[in-house]
Amino acid sequence: MAIISNAVTIADAGAFSVSLGSKVHIKTLTASSSSTLSFVHGTADVVLDSTYPIYKFEFINIHPSNDAPLFRYIASTNGGSSYGVATTTTYFYAGHLEDDSGTFLAYETRDAAQSTNPIPFSDTTGSDNDQSLSGEMFLYNPSSTTFVKHHMSRINTAGNAEQSNDVFVSGYFNTTSSVNAIQFTFASGNIDSGKIKLYGIKDS
Repeated sequence: MAIISNAVTIADAGAFSVSLGSKVHIKTLTASSSSTLSFVHGTADVVLDSTYPIYKFEFINIHPSNDAPLFRYIASTNGGSSYGVATTTTYFYAGHLEDDSGTFLAYETRDAAQSTNPIPFSDTTGSDNDQSLSGEMFLYNPSSTTFVKHHMSRINTAGNAEQSNDVFVSGYFNTTSSVNAIQFTFASGNIDSGKIKLYGIKDS
């Protein structure tokens, strides 16, 4: 006797099978007054190679120790021995103040043109106890030795000016070498608390 759900057989003649879906959890890093959080292929069970064509980072309640820094990322092609892959991005965001005194949608000159410095991909985040940022970033085919490495993110911040800022950043690491490490920092101070989760997306 088979057990069928939504036209999919999940048990038949004693055999049990459930699809695990396309998103596979790889690693969770938890900040505790951390200057950086780094995902390096081959270190501490991190996978960041040709195993998956797409990788997803999830940022959960990332709280800064200082008031109003930008959250940033930077890439490496040598396993984190050095960081600073030339990166080009575009940046725009929407915002709404808590007191309803203003709203906006704007292109922002925090974009990058062949920058080898950490790349901002949030707005300023407040350091009040109830303020943080959350969001996601996708990295496409980081192990390609033919193409540049595209990435895109969406981050919402509880801004230091008591506002919600929805930030969209996309771009590429301008290298045909494999990108095998990504590091996250605030522009000033530490990552006081929060989690970053790394997933691989298979069959894509």
